[in-house]
Amino acid sequence: MILADLITYDVLRVIWWVLLGVLLIGFAMTDGFDMGVGALLPFVAKTDIERRIAINTVGPVWEGNQVWFILGGGAIFAAWPLVYAVSFSGFYLAMFAVLAALILRPVAFKYRSKRDAKAWRSTWDWALFVGGAVPALIFGVAVGNVLQGVPFRLTPELVSYYEGSSYLWKFLDLLNPFALLTGIVSVTMLLTHGAAWLALKAEDPVAARARSIGSVTGMVTIAGYALAGLWLAFGFQGYAIVGEAVTDGPSNPLFSEVVRTSTWLTAYADRPWIVIAPILAFAGMIMAVRDLRSDREVSTLLWSQLGIFGAISSVGLTMFPFILPSSFDPNSSLTVWDASSSHNTLFIMLIATVIFMPIVLAYTAWVYKVLWGKVTEAEVTGSSDSVY
Repeated sequence: MILADLITYDVLRVIWWVLLGVLLIGFAMTDGFDMGVGALLPFVAKTDIERRIAINTVGPVWEGNQVWFILGGGAIFAAWPLVYAVSFSGFYLAMFAVLAALILRPVAFKYRSKRDAKAWRSTWDWALFVGGAVPALIFGVAVGNVLQGVPFRLTPELVSYYEGSSYLWKFLDLLNPFALLTGIVSVTMLLTHGAAWLALKAEDPVAARARSIGSVTGMVTIAGYALAGLWLAFGFQGYAIVGEAVTDGPSNPLFSEVVRTSTWLTAYADRPWIVIAPILAFAGMIMAVRDLRSDREVSTLLWSQLGIFGAISSVGLTMFPFILPSSFDPNSSLTVWDASSSHNTLFIMLIATVIFMPIVLAYTAWVYKVLWGKVTEAEVTGSSDSVY
């Protein structure tokens, strides 16, 4: 394909690595506050009206926000098929739990207000809590395991095999101390993000309780993120490609030689500029906590988004070029340079993204502009548009 030659294979691989990060960060920034609100629901809202206010802050947007997750999964499948195959095989039960929780959430949204019975609505409120807290926890646990390396190996035919006797034991192995720490950081980060959203969109007392809880979860996020960084620096080995990487070669991880290094943080010695990512993570969360305590609204959400951007970016930049390292056989590790689709496939996908992504972003911005403003008790009880 002649047009594809305009962008070299190695550049396309980096572009799609960046785009994958954009999709994951977009999911965390948008659907993240939906999950945060759901996880906060039993604690920020004491009456049925208060719960309806909290739910209606995300009711009109949660479906659109969840599309970022679908796009992220689709991008992994199309641009990084080997990553998709290996990761979904190893995290099978974990992904099943995430999907079950994400399926439970829309059912809870739709069925909660179908009956006035207190027990009925309370059950669905706790379902919204599960639908928010469980994915946040498992996504964080997955990141912790990826940083440690995943116990798989590739055959010469690129078939992946995992160590472990059963899917259940593989799932339980994911729940190791470091992964649980990153899971807690993920949960508290999205709780803080949800609190920032409620501070912007809800009225008191829901907003006041959200600000109080978010101040605490924000501080836990900062402390947990710092502890995870120290643990990563001194508790685990990193990965490195021996010699000069072949950036435009075939997508076969077994062609590269990979070794374990002293720490992942050698990346900061090799590329000092990436320190901006953890700085943004700390700065964003610190300022979000400050603004929550100062009863600020728009700036709180923006700072929270900056913190999420920095935290997720720090993981990707620290690991680059590795996407899914193997703890069992380092030579089977999947990197940006050897786990992608073909040159033509990446180029065609890029053209489609250049056309449709601006449309998606413009429509999303328009939706949030139309829905700008607080959700009040009067609107919830008096408007037919409020169905939750």
